Amino acid sequence: MAEDIEGTLIWTGAYTVDSDGIGTGIGAVSARGGGHLSWLGTAVEAPSPSFLAVHPALPVVYAVAEAAQTVRAYRQAGPFVLEPLGEAWPAGSAACHVAVDPSARFIVVNCWGDGNVLLYGLDDDGGITSRFAAPPAKDPYAGVDGGIDIATGGPRVSRAHASLMLEDGRIMTTDLGFDLVRVWNYFPDSGLLPDHQVALPMGSGPRHLVQHPSADAVFVLTEYSIEVAVLLPGGDGRFALHHRGPATAGGSADGDAAAEIALSPDNRFVYAGIRGSNRISVLAVEGSGTRLRPVADVPSGGDWPRHHLVRDGWLHVAHERSNQVTTLALDRATGIPGEVLEQLSVGSPTALVIAT
Repeated sequence: MAEDIEGTLIWTGAYTVDSDGIGTGIGAVSARGGGHLSWLGTAVEAPSPSFLAVHPALPVVYAVAEAAQTVRAYRQAGPFVLEPLGEAWPAGSAACHVAVDPSARFIVVNCWGDGNVLLYGLDDDGGITSRFAAPPAKDPYAGVDGGIDIATGGPRVSRAHASLMLEDGRIMTTDLGFDLVRVWNYFPDSGLLPDHQVALPMGSGPRHLVQHPSADAVFVLTEYSIEVAVLLPGGDGRFALHHRGPATAGGSADGDAAAEIALSPDNRFVYAGIRGSNRISVLAVEGSGTRLRPVADVPSGGDWPRHHLVRDGWLHVAHERSNQVTTLALDRATGIPGEVLEQLSVGSPTALVIAT
């Protein structure tokens, strides 16, 4: 269990050789007092476990294998050792995200390459038992002039990217290629069935998302337009676009691509990672959770900040291309990251999650 080691246990995702990375699998890091991190080793060798999620109650980790197009469960076999829990299950092309139901009934996997949104049922031990494919997305901008797939320059294609378990029990997913946010209901015998969807501006590219607990607002970070869209539910439960604005205080630069979005533990600030110019942008939460105001852009401390974790006054940033996790101190009053505390060498890190 996590408490058997000194400090808090953090699992790290990575790109391995099959995705041109230098990682070796899921890593284990100890986070101690004062924000200090130490490398504990490779918890389990795995092919490009680029995104991770943890079971809400058991020492079980779920990892997508992006190049292998699979998802697999791993259970903790020692203080910082993992072992496979069952076989790898087929996913889709470029499986890039996994999220866990808070009630531990299922996980959801999103696939960037083919747009698949997949639900996998779980047993009482956290093992995967079933697989259901959700209905494919339809492009709300089909036939509109000027629409291209920004990743390839060709025709627009569905690119499912992330899932969020909403407070009301529904599931929200993003489609970066079709500029869609889709809301689903869960049915044990059939998986995910559509509830409704919200189309964001064409070419914005919704990527990752987080829900503010006060207003049920969902903040959606857009990879291409470098914005944050605020979605609010109406009286009928249907979400609508309430506001969108820049994710940065100083604007974006050529080659920028937004990545991760995270809330501070007190829900007063939002942190957006910007790859390219390699910044962490801080936004203040206003209007009881319905508005965001950019307040500062801070160097992330490395190259290509793909993912970050906010913890106890510290911001840990996974830099995929400079092979390091950078720790920055957070000002508790302003929320703004300050000096770099340290840089931990980690091969091609892509995700950081706290162990159960």
